[in-house]
Amino acid sequence: MRIIHLLFSSRLAGSERYCADLANLQAAEGHEVHVAGASGSPLAAALAPGIRFHGFNRFLRGLRVRRLLDRLTPDICHGHLSAACKILGRASARHQTVATLHVGYKPHQHDRLDGLICVNRAQTAQLSRYQGMTRTIPNWLPHAPGDSARVGLREELGLTDDVFLMGAVGRLHASKGMDVLIAAFRASAPANAALAILGEGPQRAELEKLRAGDHRIHLLGFREDVSQCLQGLDLFVSPSREESFGLAILEAMSAGLPVIATAAEGPAEYLRDQPVTLVPVGSVAALSAAISAAAAKAQADGLPYVGYDLSLFEPAARLENITDFYANIIGSKQHRDLRLGDRMILATS
Repeated sequence: MRIIHLLFSSRLAGSERYCADLANLQAAEGHEVHVAGASGSPLAAALAPGIRFHGFNRFLRGLRVRRLLDRLTPDICHGHLSAACKILGRASARHQTVATLHVGYKPHQHDRLDGLICVNRAQTAQLSRYQGMTRTIPNWLPHAPGDSARVGLREELGLTDDVFLMGAVGRLHASKGMDVLIAAFRASAPANAALAILGEGPQRAELEKLRAGDHRIHLLGFREDVSQCLQGLDLFVSPSREESFGLAILEAMSAGLPVIATAAEGPAEYLRDQPVTLVPVGSVAALSAAISAAAAKAQADGLPYVGYDLSLFEPAARLENITDFYANIIGSKQHRDLRLGDRMILATS
């Protein structure tokens, strides 16, 4: 197939890594893959050789992208996040279009698309008014190349081995609950603990105030070496108020880290049979208690490597699911076009 992914973002966070990983997997299977994105986006560097990246600035972007689609005539157009879905909505009459719901369903962005990929069953249940095709296909464990030359996180922060280092990864936005995590850490973490938060966003100033000069709390900004940073942690925490899936949680599980996560819609679904600690969304008290218990266990017995069942998150099965969904969308739209053509012939006879 000829596939084009659309994602207009200036960062390389979870949704962008999903897009790059999917494009790379599809190219490895022999598909012709293109990616359209923002000019200068770090997404381009994450793509495998042979994948063509088309960069666009904001000037007449929608029109220029639609012209690109008309020129390429792809078999499927796959949108990621708001800007891409809006553009594909205007092109849906001429092209087969699909989007992944990285955040959630928004009628004005998604209703004109031919298909939607939900990353959890709760999303699927919310699509009663959507008229297109849907498929629930959870995320997978992304490929993360190592960087053995980089200084370890503990060494970077100047921490000794006896410091209990916990960490979180996510955009500094209220939906990610980093304010809850900082409040819980300050309320319950022992004196020899430290907290590293990887991510950037509009909530930074608020989080700096909540940190209140606590030297144990480190706001490290956006990082591309997430998997390497995770290697230095003793505990991973996902404090999100909203989380469709959470790729960073999977990476922490792959590293064998103990995990505390809020029971947001995605984690509540795919972590329920895993040896993790789930706490209520937005509860400082519950998160404080879980952090305190993990720290006490580490001090008494240490926190051993945790063996998770990651078989559900193998990329090969997910890629097969997505390819099959593409084929169903293409077949369904071709069938509709044939029926429309027959009606037009009958009408003119």
